[in-house]
Amino acid sequence: MTSGLGYGLRSRHGLYDPQTEHDACGVGFIASIHGHKDRGIVTDALELLCRMTHRGATGCDPLTGDGAGLLAQIPNRFFQRRCREEAGWDLPGKRRYGIGQLFLPQDPDQRAACERILEEVVEAEGQRLVGWRDVPVNDAGIGPVARAAMPKVRQVFVARRRCVPTAFNRRLYVIRKLVENRIREEGVDPLRQFHVCSFSTETIVYKGLLTPVQIPGFYEDLQQDDFVSAIALVHSRFSTNTAPSWDRAQPRRFMCHNGEINTLRGNRNWMQARAAKLESAKFSGGLSRLGPIIEEDQSDSGQFDNMLELLHLGGRTLPHAMMMMIPEAWEGDDQMDPERRAFYDYSSTLMEPWDGPAAICFTDGFLIGATLDRNGLRPARYMVTADGRVILSSETGVIDVDPHMVVKKGRLKPGRMLLVDTIEKRIVDDEEVKNDICGRFPYARWLARNEVKFHERALSRPVDEVTGAELVRQQRAFGYSEEDLRVLLTPMAEEGKEPTGSMGNDAPLAVLSDQAPVLFSYVKQLFAQVTNPPIDPIRERMVMSLNTFIGGGGNTFDETPEHCHRIALRQPLLTNAELQALVEFREGDFETCKLSTLYDPSSGPQALERALDALCAAASEAVDEGWNILVLSDRGVTQ
Repeated sequence: MTSGLGYGLRSRHGLYDPQTEHDACGVGFIASIHGHKDRGIVTDALELLCRMTHRGATGCDPLTGDGAGLLAQIPNRFFQRRCREEAGWDLPGKRRYGIGQLFLPQDPDQRAACERILEEVVEAEGQRLVGWRDVPVNDAGIGPVARAAMPKVRQVFVARRRCVPTAFNRRLYVIRKLVENRIREEGVDPLRQFHVCSFSTETIVYKGLLTPVQIPGFYEDLQQDDFVSAIALVHSRFSTNTAPSWDRAQPRRFMCHNGEINTLRGNRNWMQARAAKLESAKFSGGLSRLGPIIEEDQSDSGQFDNMLELLHLGGRTLPHAMMMMIPEAWEGDDQMDPERRAFYDYSSTLMEPWDGPAAICFTDGFLIGATLDRNGLRPARYMVTADGRVILSSETGVIDVDPHMVVKKGRLKPGRMLLVDTIEKRIVDDEEVKNDICGRFPYARWLARNEVKFHERALSRPVDEVTGAELVRQQRAFGYSEEDLRVLLTPMAEEGKEPTGSMGNDAPLAVLSDQAPVLFSYVKQLFAQVTNPPIDPIRERMVMSLNTFIGGGGNTFDETPEHCHRIALRQPLLTNAELQALVEFREGDFETCKLSTLYDPSSGPQALERALDALCAAASEAVDEGWNILVLSDRGVTQ
């Protein structure tokens, strides 16, 4: 079944839900430390990509890959020549134009509608559309599945007008988001074949629903001698649970990714919750017209790229944004520099970690680098050569290098970053990168003045105990059985033992039960089921934390002391003493209001629905009155 830009389902259908998808792939890059653009970087990058074919995958059609691609710097002379020869018009000077690499619908009417919208938005945003170019492709060697879903590949050239050079890429981002929103709203592309692979003054992406070895033959541009670059980023995709498609191929606009983002739904929901507070003068017309910032129909890598793109164009360097999104394991590391610990602690007020096993390569066209997740659960090996090249990939042996030319080699360590700066013409050490970023503001002082360590307030608070017949009545009211007490709770309380059981659960779903199961029986845990080892916050306390925070988030683009004005909890589960302390908490502008969740079930079949409506109304009223911490209480249950 084909759908959208590839094969496989792309929207909810039956038991299939695209939100459950993950992937794991092969990544790599080659960079000239001195920023020298030459053909050899591109040639070697394509060789690197082909040697990671085993990291990719194919489906039932062996000639249709899960996806592969290459990101390179824009070769200005190449495009000047091709546009002059093919279309008869000249491009503006270097960095005075941007190139959009587009996947467009094959249907001529739909394609024309998409192009019309893009041209209108470019004009409305004060820029000049120079022209269009058909990207020459050769589909003779690709599989029938890939060919059936293949989009039309075109390039659009936009010249800078009434815009300073540093803001032009941001203007191209605004244009892209507005175009995507209009195409979505007007429904001119029902198959969702419109996709912007890249839209930049610095980089361009050639990718597709292809195998790595097909990329050079499919895109004729990549075979030209004057297609040169100082950096090249490549990706070979293994789509573990994800429906492969042309648009889901990588590299993305700023990164490529091997691994899984397991916290994706939470990251996206938190971003949506903060959307109303996002403000930045850097984006013309405001951010509200650009939503959704994170595109839900993309893979975890695509959504990560959405967030990285926003942070970077909003003013942060790529290393800064990567430190926010994939922090080191700082909470259990007492030997970490205090300034760096304070930075990560403060950044947690702006951004939740995008957690999961991940090796990520990233670039903005000048800087290129890679980082690993805090556990280091994905491989990344690198070498530096005597002729000034850095080669990093998922494994060694991807490029033939004379051993005498190797100056240094090693592997990327958990949470660490490898960075090449082609402007300063050097490799920037992990310590230097992070010390520079962490020393920008007095994060430690801000935290000391604004963060409330809540566990210190509840240590000596007396709590009324529930015992005897009242305890039994409460246990029955909340659905605890004799088996729960004997097998689960008693061993945990008396001996600290974990409950053990077999894999799987043959109990009926709570929603189908007539036995009034406990509330948490309706909640199911989401977990990664591909290649992740079992981890928990007890065995892995060096890299995991249960710290939870209460407090309103601020504008993610700002860094002020007020952002870390919050209540810090050691874990999301509170003891009775901690809960009572929270109910009575009054400090600064924190005001707690307790709302009862009790209702009378004998008042009819609609009693629960009416009670929920009343609770929501009471919560809204409490917020309007100035209460900013709401505690939902079930104390006082009688049946």
